[in-house]
Amino acid sequence: MSLPESRYLAQCLLTYEAVAGENSEPTESAAFRVCAKLRLPLITLAGVDGFRSLLSRALTLARARAPSLSAVLVAADGSLQGLDELGPQIDKEQAREGGAILIAQLIELLLTFIGEGLTLRMIQDAWPEAAFDDRVSEKERKA
Repeated sequence: MSLPESRYLAQCLLTYEAVAGENSEPTESAAFRVCAKLRLPLITLAGVDGFRSLLSRALTLARARAPSLSAVLVAADGSLQGLDELGPQIDKEQAREGGAILIAQLIELLLTFIGEGLTLRMIQDAWPEAAFDDRVSEKERKA
């Protein structure tokens, strides 16, 4: 999977969370909700410190392309913080773009460290009702 495919998958996850968030009046961005959904399976796989390191690296890489993420921090428990401070400083489009870049970077790191099959399976498990791409079911049939 290449960076454009990771970006496409990130957009799918963000779109899905944005639509799901419309029904539940979310208090945080779709990007933060995507990270939160991936947090538990990744903590199970790599521990809190491993997940925090992975997310911190993704955030560092994303900031190079989206300076609007400068106020966002990874907390000790691996959650993202700092979105409240961004509100008046950036517009919604910048926030969406920054979120997409962050999620794409996280997916790229997952692909590097755990591989495409496990990454796609983890995403499909986190969003079982979503159909992002036929690639997950194709890979499962081949396995």
